[in-house]
Amino acid sequence: MTGFVATVRTDVDASPQRVWKVLTDPAQIREFMFGAEVRTDWQPGSPITWTGEFQGRAYEDRGEIIAAELSGDDTTTHLSLSQDNNATEADAEHSRQMWTAHVDGIKAAAEQ
Repeated sequence: MTGFVATVRTDVDASPQRVWKVLTDPAQIREFMFGAEVRTDWQPGSPITWTGEFQGRAYEDRGEIIAAELSGDDTTTHLSLSQDNNATEADAEHSRQMWTAHVDGIKAAAEQ
């Protein structure tokens, strides 16, 4: 990883299979990503593109899938998300806050 890293971790009261479905289902992604669309095949090394609108402005964010790993058992999943390449510590903190909101949405959807 390069630059400053934003990391968010949580435990979800759902199986890894359920959490993966929430993470990769386009309809559920729109719910926890404030209407954003995502394009990727979820394989390590593959590109990922998020498109949507934020504060009235269209955006497109591009990245790369580094790893997608969920650990847990039939009732609990440990979810850890890291975003690197933040230029400053302040940028990493902003990203961490944004991802915290998204991870909270993933947790809520998976626990339903």
